[in-house]
Amino acid sequence: MRLLKLIPDHTEIDFVGARYFAFAIDGLLLLAAIVSLGIHGLNLGIDFTGGVKVEVKAAHAIDIGEMRKKVDTLGFPEADLQFVGSGECDMPVNSCMMIRIQPRADASGDQQVATTLKAALGDGYTFRSVDVVGPKVSGELFRDGILAAVLAVVMISIYVTVRFEWQYGVGALIATGHDVLVTAGLFSLLHLDFNLDSVAALLTLAGYSVNDTVVVFDRIRENRRRYKRLSLRDLINTSVNQTLTRTVLTSSATAITMIPVLLFGGPTLFDFSAAILFGIVVGTFSSIYVASALLLYLPEVAGREASGREATTA
Repeated sequence: MRLLKLIPDHTEIDFVGARYFAFAIDGLLLLAAIVSLGIHGLNLGIDFTGGVKVEVKAAHAIDIGEMRKKVDTLGFPEADLQFVGSGECDMPVNSCMMIRIQPRADASGDQQVATTLKAALGDGYTFRSVDVVGPKVSGELFRDGILAAVLAVVMISIYVTVRFEWQYGVGALIATGHDVLVTAGLFSLLHLDFNLDSVAALLTLAGYSVNDTVVVFDRIRENRRRYKRLSLRDLINTSVNQTLTRTVLTSSATAITMIPVLLFGGPTLFDFSAAILFGIVVGTFSSIYVASALLLYLPEVAGREASGREATTA
């Protein structure tokens, strides 16, 4: 039985030759992300702006879809619902719900939010706690989240430097940082809620992107030992073509798993899954065109290209 092949064997695509076209697309994406972040910033969610947290307990299993409809009718700027608790919250299962609400500008305080929520939910719910998350705590959480994303990119590049050579570390730093920045720009351009889940999405993309990049780098390093007379340009093209099937299959399989989440995950998971899908496309693009092509412009590696051409001519 013949296997289905998304990419033909032994492809000979000139990825390096198309690098200027790829760099132009990349430049436009980066420019759009930077301009949008500079002008509009991020649409910060409850996690980073503060709000009111209300925990409710029911005598029955809560239907989160029905509860969300009731909460959405109240007209709050943002509301986030999730099941919480253990112990008595497991009797029955899913009988406790944490509702995080960003109050309206005209709201007088947390008690008004709780009163409004009680009227909307009706009888049958016990309000276990009502807490206010202040903007100072939320601001610190936002700074910590951004710092975590930046440190993740830096530490990944240090790992690649130690694992390979410093040139590869620079390529990984630029490519991974590019993927994270462009995806953050997506949140700004589309005004998607930026919360802790969004930070988790950026960290996930950083790990995914560098994994794909390391596969290409590892093949380049292997081929450098195998084809000592091959120029760096041809070496990169050969290596990327050899790993192309693996790259496309991995990206496709990962994207397919996120599509049901995007379509049926509801509002809570929509922004997260949209960012992951967009990041997969950008990360695959940068692994193929950006990270490896950057090796041509780094002094020591570019020197190998020149020496390789001389050896080939000789």
